[in-house]
Amino acid sequence: MCGITGMMGFNDRDVPASTIQAMMDVIRHRGPDDEGIWTEPGIGLGFRRLSIIDLKEGHQPLANEDETVWIVFNGEIYNYQSLRERLLALGHRFRTHTDTEVIVHLYEEYGEDCVRHLRGMFGFVIWDRNRKRLFGARDHFGIKPFYYINDGERFLFASEIKSLLMAEGVGRKLRKDSLLQYLTFQYVPEPHTMFEGIFKLPPAHTVTVTPDGKMKLNRYWDPMFEPAHRPFGDVVEELRARLKDSVVHHMHSDVERGCFLSSGIDSTAIAAHMRAIEPIRTFSVGFEGENNETVIAKETAAALGTRHHAKIITERDFFESVPKAVWHQDEPVADPSAIALYHVAQLAREHVTVVLSGEGADELFGGYRIYREPLSLRPLAWLPAPLRQLLHQIARLLPSGLTGRNYLLRATTPLERRFLGNAKLFGEEAKAELVRFAPERLREYRNPWQIAADYYGKTKHLDPVTRMQYIDMNLWLPGDILMKADKMTMAHSLELRVPFLDKELFELARTIPTAYRLGGGTTKYVFRKAMEGIIPDFILNRPKLGFPVPLRDWLKGRRGGELLEQIRDFGIDGSIRLSEVERMLTLHQNGQGDYSRLLWAVYIFGLWHSTYLKEAPAYARANAATGS
Repeated sequence: MCGITGMMGFNDRDVPASTIQAMMDVIRHRGPDDEGIWTEPGIGLGFRRLSIIDLKEGHQPLANEDETVWIVFNGEIYNYQSLRERLLALGHRFRTHTDTEVIVHLYEEYGEDCVRHLRGMFGFVIWDRNRKRLFGARDHFGIKPFYYINDGERFLFASEIKSLLMAEGVGRKLRKDSLLQYLTFQYVPEPHTMFEGIFKLPPAHTVTVTPDGKMKLNRYWDPMFEPAHRPFGDVVEELRARLKDSVVHHMHSDVERGCFLSSGIDSTAIAAHMRAIEPIRTFSVGFEGENNETVIAKETAAALGTRHHAKIITERDFFESVPKAVWHQDEPVADPSAIALYHVAQLAREHVTVVLSGEGADELFGGYRIYREPLSLRPLAWLPAPLRQLLHQIARLLPSGLTGRNYLLRATTPLERRFLGNAKLFGEEAKAELVRFAPERLREYRNPWQIAADYYGKTKHLDPVTRMQYIDMNLWLPGDILMKADKMTMAHSLELRVPFLDKELFELARTIPTAYRLGGGTTKYVFRKAMEGIIPDFILNRPKLGFPVPLRDWLKGRRGGELLEQIRDFGIDGSIRLSEVERMLTLHQNGQGDYSRLLWAVYIFGLWHSTYLKEAPAYARANAATGS
């Protein structure tokens, strides 16, 4: 795992090595073990290395034999050894045993189609000297980040936005439409960021840039579900085999490996498979109170026979780490569990360099409780559309809080207007009360429902549950889950690997019938059956918690007032009505509703705004200097 950065100057515009160096220095945390720069007229590549595989030969930027193809690469390719053997048979000559060099020769052999042969996580850029062309790619699921700017004079790219901000002439301006989208999603969906003019390369996409500044994006893969009937027992057996194979491939490294361990089935399944191969360390964090995950995790670790490490995060620990976590995130993600992830990564890095984790299982196998909602709404789903619309209008007139009102509203609302993914914070009316934007912007911006419509339009042939999973695969997974997974672990120079997000495992998951995913009155039913005899019985049917942060209780006390004071000092009153924030906090503290997640979204945005748009240069330099 590493950090990449670079610049392509159009029409052979000069690329100063000092600029590439500055872009590299600010992401030293992604690769403290080595660095490298390569430049020539019109192009500059920079690299920071965290040594994982082939510790002696992994220096980058790396080139082919005649130095006509250069690469900087962040990630891991899990099938690189078999690909290397194939390329050797085709006559390619290698100077190292790295997965990086395999990508170079794949590009020589297959051109832009090289990405179709890769099994792993990656963000890379190749410079083709003969064709004077830049080619970049991001992995299938969006595990590794890839940010870029094309300002008409140059193309800049990096693993983190803070690198791009170090280049001369890059502005720091809020993209107002992104703020509106963030307030609903709790993250900014691809391809935009919270910065005007800075973009994310979406998952499963490549980008090609020519010397005259022309840029082309191409999607090379789509995580589409196509359920097909198969005997239940066959699916169980194949799931076991494919997950085992994925874990084996994800464990390949030349440094010690560990595993994050919560109280749920996903991380336990990964840890159990790892422990069957070798002794491992496991890591967990929790909060004081009834939902302290470290209690169950400790019991699980004892049952599996791992060497376990745990930490209780205090309220003070939590809030003191938020500013650095926000700096590492680059743009706001209003998921409180990101801070818990920051702490468990910090704990793990004291012992290992690589950890495996359970991200992705819920999206693949139907693990979120909200996926059962279409089943609970079936009693009204058969009604003709005009009758459902009439019932909806009647339900809206019922008193708020009346038993059954919310059920009627959701049952009579089309899925496309009901589900945006696993997080939905502010609705459009609430945003109109919160932001200080012109009414025209609120009417004309590309709202969350329009964004989701792109994915709903592709899944009209599928059942509601599967359509919901496809939404999450394209929005929630890369926007929240994988963004915080990468940034919070790399903040501590820790490589995170996610065996569930393996394209070979997905090829099975995409075909699993809905009844197998949500059978037995539970979620991930077929996965739970597949894990019988592999993980402890007391974990098999435990409900999902997922770093339960006691934010609601914290904000009812003095912490709520302190949060409000900070929000007032962030300088966001040009975008946010502070009177509305005050109103939400008052209601929350008076027990008139749970506004904790809404308040947290405003707070994280404000802290990001203060860090990057108000105080960014000094703060960035301080963090870069300390390597934090």
